Amino acid sequence: MEQHSPALKVMVIDDSKTIRRTAQMLLKDVGCEVLTAIDGFDALAKVADHHPSIIFIDIMMPRLDGYQTCAMIKNNPAFKATPVIMLSSRDDLFDKAKGRIVGSEQFLTKPFSKEELLSAIRAHVPGFAAEEQYAP
Repeated sequence: MEQHSPALKVMVIDDSKTIRRTAQMLLKDVGCEVLTAIDGFDALAKVADHHPSIIFIDIMMPRLDGYQTCAMIKNNPAFKATPVIMLSSRDDLFDKAKGRIVGSEQFLTKPFSKEELLSAIRAHVPGFAAEEQYAP
C-alpha cells in the first residue's frame, strides 16, 4: 500500500470571499488542505484546533486586523514557529515594516499568483513539494 504524506495544512484569513476562494482553489490543486477564516477572531480558534503549517493573513480586516492577529499567533509559544505571510493590496514599506515587527515572515501583494503562494510556502515550510494534481 502506498504511503501518502499528510496534506500540508494552509490557513488563509481574509474578509474577501474571492481571495479565500482563489487561494483555496490554487492550493487544493497542489494537494494542500486549506482552512479559511473570515477575520482574526474566526482564525484564532481555527489555528488552535487545526495547527496549520503556514498562515496567510490579510492586513485589512474588520474586528481584528492582520497585524493584531499575527501578533497574537506569534505570542503563543505553540505557534511562534508557524510562518505567517501578510497579504495586502497596498504595497508600501510601512505595511511591510509593520508586518515584520509583529512577526510575519513575508509580505505578498494582492492579487497574488499561484506561483507567489507556492514559492512563499516553499520558502517557509521545510520539505514542501507541490504535487500538481491534474483532473482526468
